[in-house]
Amino acid sequence: MLVKEILPLFVSGKVIRGFRRGSEMGFPTANFPIEVVRSLPDDFETGIYCGWAQVNGGVVYKMVMSVGWNPFFDNKEKSMETHILQMDPEDLYDKILKVCIASYLRPEANFTTLQNLKKAIKCDVENAERLLETPELRQYKDDHFFTTNHTNGHL
Repeated sequence: MLVKEILPLFVSGKVIRGFRRGSEMGFPTANFPIEVVRSLPDDFETGIYCGWAQVNGGVVYKMVMSVGWNPFFDNKEKSMETHILQMDPEDLYDKILKVCIASYLRPEANFTTLQNLKKAIKCDVENAERLLETPELRQYKDDHFFTTNHTNGHL
């Protein structure tokens, strides 16, 4: 199935502790538990996505999400790591994260250096900032998903 046929995809769950690699690179992430990752459609492509994120019913922010194996770090489990743009860093562990995965940015890739990975993430953030301002994607910021009490950890 093509990514465009699946999107937008709405997901919620409790934030768990990750490896803290995103924070160390300057791109802190909120991570979903493996049960939420496994609830993705079987044919959901790994890669980098953008969309909207909300923590504990608060403000809805732009986000960039990595879905996959993070080949640079050789992860053993697939993960969903959400970098929330313009949100003040805070302890998000055990809080409810709701995301609308609205658009596919690029395939998952391996990098030869950490610096190249950081450059790619910076480019992903810039692309997300621009794309999420389009009417087609901006509409999802106000979706009823963010105003309902849907927190079951599944799609």
